[in-house]
Amino acid sequence: MKTITPKEVLNLIDEGKEINVIDVRQPEEVAEGKISIAQNIPLGLLEFRMNELDKNLEYIMVCRSGGRSSQATMFLEDQGYKVVNMDGGMLAWEGPIE
Repeated sequence: MKTITPKEVLNLIDEGKEINVIDVRQPEEVAEGKISIAQNIPLGLLEFRMNELDKNLEYIMVCRSGGRSSQATMFLEDQGYKVVNMDGGMLAWEGPIE
């Protein structure tokens, strides 16, 4: 499983790179603050909504601490998606949140 640090994600955003971030936390967790460009698809709904994702794009998976996003990363990898897990999740995120 590929991983990326929160700092690397922040650097990509600051450089204006087009990245795709999927936050797999529950909506009430996301409401407390998320990475601005993140799309919320709760882990429990991922298998039903993965058809919304493009297999030609790479997705950075995010959760609170990195556990659920690692599950999501492994699941999507098995389905043929290009995915990377953000180590440490939002607990390790030092960038702006909305």
